[in-house]
Amino acid sequence: MKTIILFSLAFIFAVNSAPAPAPVLDTHGKYLRAGVGYILIPLDGLVGGLYVRDLGKKSCSPGVVLSYNHEDSLPMTFAPVNPKKGAIRLSTDVNIQFSGSTTCDESNILRLKYDKGMKQYAVMAGGVEGNPGPETLDNWFKIEKTNDGYKFVYCPSVCSYCNVTCSDVGIVEDKDGWRRLALSNKPFNVGIVEDKEGLRRLALSDKPLSFVFFRTY
Repeated sequence: MKTIILFSLAFIFAVNSAPAPAPVLDTHGKYLRAGVGYILIPLDGLVGGLYVRDLGKKSCSPGVVLSYNHEDSLPMTFAPVNPKKGAIRLSTDVNIQFSGSTTCDESNILRLKYDKGMKQYAVMAGGVEGNPGPETLDNWFKIEKTNDGYKFVYCPSVCSYCNVTCSDVGIVEDKDGWRRLALSNKPFNVGIVEDKEGLRRLALSDKPLSFVFFRTY
C-alpha cells in the first residue's frame, strides 16, 4: 500500500512539475503579452497588413484580408485559454481579436468559417471570446515555432473528444483577387519587431514570407 501511495504521489508531482510551453518572444526577447496590441506585417516581398473587410455581395461577410499597404493594418490582441495567464505561449489555445469595430455588425474576434466561394475554410470576424469547449472550437488558434519565426495554426485543444483536423493558416487568394487569411498548406512564418525602422528593414529582406508583430502603445 505504501508503495502504491508513493508511486501515486510521484506521478502527481511529475505531472504538476511538467514544464510550461515556451513563450512567444518579440525581437527584444520579451514575452508576447495578453491584451497588448500588435500589428502584423508580411515579409519576403509582400507588402501590406491584415484588416477586416466586408466581402459579402448580398449579406455581410467580414473576412480577414492582407492589403497592399501596411498602414491598413489593424492592431490585434491575444487572449489565452487560461485568462489568469499573462504570457502567450507556444502550442496553447488563444483567441485573436482585432482592435476597433468591423465593417459588419459582428464581433472583431477571429473564427474559422467555411467560405462557399473559396470552397475552403477561411478566417473571419464574428467569433466569441473564452468559454472553451465544443461550441467554440472555431474560435481558437495556436502559435507554433518555425525555423525562422512563428506561424498560426488551427488545432484547438479545448474539446478532448471532438474530431479536429489541424492545419496551418496562410494567405490564399480568392476568386475576386483578395488575399485572404485561410487554412493553407503554406503557412505564414512570424517574426516580432517593436519599431518602424525594424518593420521597414524586415519588409525589404529576402527571408521567407512572414508576419511581424509590432507592439502598439
